[in-house]
Amino acid sequence: MGLRDIEMTLPPGFRFYPSDEELVCHYLHGKVANQRFTGGATGTMIEVDLHVHEPWELPDVAKLSTNEWYFFSFRDRKYATGLRTNRATRSGYWKATGKDRVIRSPRSSSSSSSGRATIVGMRKTLVFYRGRAPNGSKTCWVMHEFRIENPHSPPKEDWVLCRVFDQKKADTEYAVDGKQELGGGGVAQKAAAVSGSNYVQEEHYNYNSLM
Repeated sequence: MGLRDIEMTLPPGFRFYPSDEELVCHYLHGKVANQRFTGGATGTMIEVDLHVHEPWELPDVAKLSTNEWYFFSFRDRKYATGLRTNRATRSGYWKATGKDRVIRSPRSSSSSSSGRATIVGMRKTLVFYRGRAPNGSKTCWVMHEFRIENPHSPPKEDWVLCRVFDQKKADTEYAVDGKQELGGGGVAQKAAAVSGSNYVQEEHYNYNSLM
């Protein structure tokens, strides 16, 4: 059963709204474990080749009918002997912006000798440009690329989990290093019913810093 099928069984107001930690620790870790040990992964998110699909095509192939789309992608290295990722498509390219955001698991802090939450992953923010670098034209499409922070993982063959959205239509505003990523002015609020009450998560950012 995919996310779209699950959505249809939920009452109005329920949304798929995982935290960064949940995306890494539950979904991405599960994908990597499945890929390595069982030869494939099935679940709520599909695999998407970023070189085949333009960002505006992703809503049609994703399993989630909202304004934010989630999927797995296998990072393609630009050079066989290098670590740079190939992010080009037929009509443009994804460009990284800002610093990568550290993702920690608060559940690991109790077992850590330092008492500090363990780093479980990283989140990279990318913006899509039409044309070819360095003269591309910036669009409103944004991607958060989540990767597992594990020194024992293969350096050149790795899965990532991607969240893609059009900043003009996004349901949520995401904070990265205290800077705003998306415009619109003000704070976005997104509520979901949890244990019979409303749970509201807020994040602030300004997309003008990326312009």
